[in-house]
Amino acid sequence: MSDLVTFGETMLRLSPPGDERLETASELEFRAAGAESNAAVAAERLGAVSTWMSKLPDSPLGRRVDNGLRGYGIDTDVVWSDEGRQGTYYLESAGAPRGTNVVYDRANAAVTTASAEEFDLEAIRNARAFFTSGITPALSDTLRDTTANLLQVAKKAGTTTAFDLNYRSKLWSPGEARKTVTKLFQLIDILAIPFRDAETVLGYEGDAPELAHHLASKYDFQTVVVTQGEHGSLAWHDNVVHDQEVYETDTVDAIGTGDAFVGAFLGRRLTGDDVPRALQYAAATASLKRTIPGDVATVTKREVESVIGDDLDQISR
Repeated sequence: MSDLVTFGETMLRLSPPGDERLETASELEFRAAGAESNAAVAAERLGAVSTWMSKLPDSPLGRRVDNGLRGYGIDTDVVWSDEGRQGTYYLESAGAPRGTNVVYDRANAAVTTASAEEFDLEAIRNARAFFTSGITPALSDTLRDTTANLLQVAKKAGTTTAFDLNYRSKLWSPGEARKTVTKLFQLIDILAIPFRDAETVLGYEGDAPELAHHLASKYDFQTVVVTQGEHGSLAWHDNVVHDQEVYETDTVDAIGTGDAFVGAFLGRRLTGDDVPRALQYAAATASLKRTIPGDVATVTKREVESVIGDDLDQISR
């Protein structure tokens, strides 16, 4: 039995070494990478037994994803398919003015045909929390239904449901995202939302504390977590807003920072931490992730606690 079950697509990330251009690269490094599996790893690393659930092609590349994720210490619950392909993305990184460029190659991925009935639903019913993100319903009409159905299964079973809005402009428009995710909100207990996504997708105008209060009041969330990049994060819970600053970091690879934050927050809540303490773990995990190549926060609890140190102060209002 897992504390946390997550559901979503995990791709293979292919990256040329250093700041090499894709069009001139002669070699590529590849790693497993996906929002929900990234969150599962972060939660597992901080003490919550975690399982990633998805559908993969029964191919060498699909098995590479499964093997890679198991290597991070999480369990996997995979439906193997003879149809569909393994999604990939290519990451070209560089400093200013080039910056980071992501090229997706995920059309017709096996996961886009996944239905709720294909999975072991008892794993969700028996878990303490179920998590997915706004990336998943953006991938296909089938996955829009599957995401809603799995959240309904969790909700009916009393499993805490968590959702990261995680908007991707390359997958759908703000209007399409708003129409879909707001329908899902009634099924969600814990919402994580980047402030920029609230502006883009929900058309929100105001500050982050007002946003958290507004969303909690309108949709009856148990907890609302708002991330604000370099400006830190906050969480609304029991009608109180808790603030958390970022921890200083040198950025090696920023991809996966938000997933690490959300996974760490959920993991620590599931191990019994209160909201302010879970926010500290989340912020510290995110800072450590930025020092690690790849999408996954391969951190230890001791490392995270060394970043937090004796900083136990929280600003609440």
